Formats: sequence, C-alpha cells, structure tokens
Amino acid sequence: MSALLEVDSLVRHYPVRIPGGLFGQPATLRAVDGVSFAVSPGKTLGLVGESGCGKSTTAKLVLGLLPPTAGAVRFEGGHVPARRNAEWRALRQRMQMVYQDPLGALDRRLPVVAQVMEPLTVFKIGTPAERREKARDLMAAVGLTPHLFERFPHELSGGQRQRVVLARALILEPSLLVCDEPISALDVSIQAQVINLLLDLQDRFGVAFLFISHDLKVVRQVSHEVAVMYLGRIVEQGEPEKLFHEPAHPYTKALVSAIPSPWRQEGYERIVLQGDPPNPVQVPSGCAFHPRCAYATAACREVRPVLADIGDGRKAACHLLSPIASA
Repeated sequence: MSALLEVDSLVRHYPVRIPGGLFGQPATLRAVDGVSFAVSPGKTLGLVGESGCGKSTTAKLVLGLLPPTAGAVRFEGGHVPARRNAEWRALRQRMQMVYQDPLGALDRRLPVVAQVMEPLTVFKIGTPAERREKARDLMAAVGLTPHLFERFPHELSGGQRQRVVLARALILEPSLLVCDEPISALDVSIQAQVINLLLDLQDRFGVAFLFISHDLKVVRQVSHEVAVMYLGRIVEQGEPEKLFHEPAHPYTKALVSAIPSPWRQEGYERIVLQGDPPNPVQVPSGCAFHPRCAYATAACREVRPVLADIGDGRKAACHLLSPIASA
C-alpha cells in the first residue's frame, strides 16, 4: 500500500541569539532536526515525546503552516508547497487539523453550526441550504444533538466543543487529520468518549490520523504505528504492541516505565531520567540523549546514531542496538 503522507528528512531551524556581547551571539535552535516517517491511508501514526521535543512543529510542517528549513513533505503523491499559494489552499481541503484547545479553535461570536459549514463556504462547495444540511448531518454523526446546533461555543461542554471541531475538520472529507493533543484539555471521562469517537470516525470515513500526544496509553490505543521523538529527532519507531511491550531505546524504556498501571509486578522499578532535556540551541555532540542515558558509551558521546532497522519491524537510533553510523 502506497503511503498517503511521506515526510523525508524534515528540518526546521530558527535563528536565535544567546546572551553574550552587546546584541548576543547568533545561534540556531533545532526544533525539528531530520524527521522521516510515513502514514498509510486509513491508518494512525502516533507521535510521542516530552514537551518541547518538536511534535507540534512537525505537525505544522506537515500541513504547510511553516516552511521547512530542509527536507520534503509529500501528500497523495505530490509535494506540499512551502508557500501558501492556490495549490496549497486546494491541498488543505484534504488535510485538516484538530487543535488542543477546542474553545480557542472556535469563534465565540458564531453559532457552532455556522462554524461547521464555514469551510464549505470558503471553498464555495454547494448552496447555502446544502451546506447547512451537510453540517447538521455531520454534527449528528459526531454525537451532537439538534438542540445544540445553534448554540455558541461557550454554551457547550469541553467534549461537545471538541465534537464541533471534529465535525468542522471532517466536513471537507479530508483523507488526513493532524490531531495535536486533541484530548489533553478534556476531563478523563470525556477523553475516553472522544477517543472512541475518533476510532469510529476512522472506520466510517477511512481518514488517516497523525496523532500527537504525551499520553502514552491513548497513543497505544489509537495508533497502528508509534514514533518516539527526542529533541527534534525520532529515536524509535514501530508497532505499538511491540514498542510498548518491549521498548528498545533507553529513552522509550523510561517513557514506558512511567505509564501508570495497576498490574505492575511486585518489585517493578521505574526508570527515572536524571536532569532536563538539553537546550535545543546547544545540542550535545553525538547522541542527544547521552547526558541522561545510563548506558552511554564513548561512541554515544561522539557519533550521532541514525534511525536504523533493529528487526521485528522496528527502527531505533541507538549505538547499542545497531552498528555505529554517523548522521
């Protein structure tokens, strides 16, 4: 099966200045530093990692909301334009985003049904009556009852607002939804409802997801493949059951050990990472994880590992798991 979305060596750097001298010293912030992955039609890729590892920047690069410093994004066989031109706007009909804060993503001055039908108006699809009918049908499909259609965002609960956002994202019949922490602003009970809704919508509409979250339990539940990011790079990638059952990279092992579970065996020892992630302006030489890794060797401090096959359908960027190679 050919990939719907292909990300190839994607890089996004920002010029910054660090303290020193009259105006500071020029430096480079490496937000995304060589990320590659693919998403198949109707499948979900989960992207996980600590805050500040580059997940949200990757999402914006995929959608063309930010121009890449290097690398390429291909969607449905064609390149995503770096500039917001007519080609980019046409492509965005097939690529939509679900934001973390549903209230912030909605206009508080408009009834929600008007906001769901707005993308059809922007792209001049159908008549006003057809747009409204399609909006109401889709809102019903995501679990909203008719008496909510004319309400304003502040009159809805968090879960209802997120359903409105999903309906608006789906009304153009996209083939890819980029979900950036779509449940983190919701109560735990509502999170489960939204996750089940996403799975139902994927089965019904065949839409693919790039699902970004720091909640590993949720990522394991919804994903067909998981990629673990650390400081702008993917350090491990594979099927969720294999990756979570037997993590290979030391960073992934630490993340998985932190997942709360009532079924932990007696004597289980959680892996606690020491220190904070390095400054992306001053990335350590070699493997970026080596200052926090209990298994780091001299090679880890000198040579940056590449993401390579380690067997069992998985990839990892670690000298302890694959032959030493420089990136």
